[in-house]
Amino acid sequence: MTISLGYRRAAAVLAAAAAIAASLGVGRAQAPALPLGPNRNAGEAVTGAFEGWFYEPDGSVSLLVGYFNRNLKQVLDIPVGPNNRIEPGGPDYGQPTHFLPRRQWGVFTIPVPKDFGDRKLMWTIVANGNTTTIPLSVHPQYQVEPYEEKGMGNTPPTLRFEPGGAAHAGPPLGIAATLTADMGQPLTLPAWVTDKPAKFVVNVPRPPGGGGGNAGRGRGARPDLSLTWALHRGPGGVTFSDAKPAIDKAAEGKTTTTATFTAPGEYILRAQANDVSGEGGGGFQCCWTNAHVRVTVKSETAR
Repeated sequence: MTISLGYRRAAAVLAAAAAIAASLGVGRAQAPALPLGPNRNAGEAVTGAFEGWFYEPDGSVSLLVGYFNRNLKQVLDIPVGPNNRIEPGGPDYGQPTHFLPRRQWGVFTIPVPKDFGDRKLMWTIVANGNTTTIPLSVHPQYQVEPYEEKGMGNTPPTLRFEPGGAAHAGPPLGIAATLTADMGQPLTLPAWVTDKPAKFVVNVPRPPGGGGGNAGRGRGARPDLSLTWALHRGPGGVTFSDAKPAIDKAAEGKTTTTATFTAPGEYILRAQANDVSGEGGGGFQCCWTNAHVRVTVKSETAR
């Protein structure tokens, strides 16, 4: 049988991709491997998602990490420990313990030394009996630019948690705000979200809702600007009165919602601001903003 030139080229591309994956440590996950069958509402695996590494504004280096909960509906809480660990040096590197369904982009960062070299961190998650492990590294092919999309000159939205307060844009770096709350009592969460238009404008239709590997068929156009609150980690549950509050552009982008906590302890909430580029910036790792808010919740007896 004669093999066509096109087939040979395709085979060569696949072989090269396999070699790169092997050099990055992909495919070394513990069995059972990430399921490739149809998604289900529950019972599927959760895997970390290495977005890439980037230079922070001060020149330091950080790894940008998200996750993919393959379940369509199941939310999982996996405490830091044997079933949710990053090694070596862990198990706690600030990773989430509360896993929402589907793809969540760039939810935490890990600062690493500039001389990190060819070392790797490995994030292991055990969910529904499935164990997955991904490598995190500063491989040159995984460098990303979360602060500006060069093609359009687009930049991430800006988040503030008090009028005229510190501005947060891009990946989550440290704690953006610290609050206290009483268990069972609504905590008001104000935030101000704004966005500058891209430097270069092209006459193309606005992309559909969703995006970034989560295409929104039939969901209409993406909004110019949105804010979403979510639980990142904590000892109990959180209920938001509106997880996607309306943005009052006439009031400098003010939004307001409330959060009610079911147990005392320390929580980390994640506020995510998206512009029209959508989830994950349409896969380009820019331009959206994630910020972490620490909330210390007091029990009723501690009031």
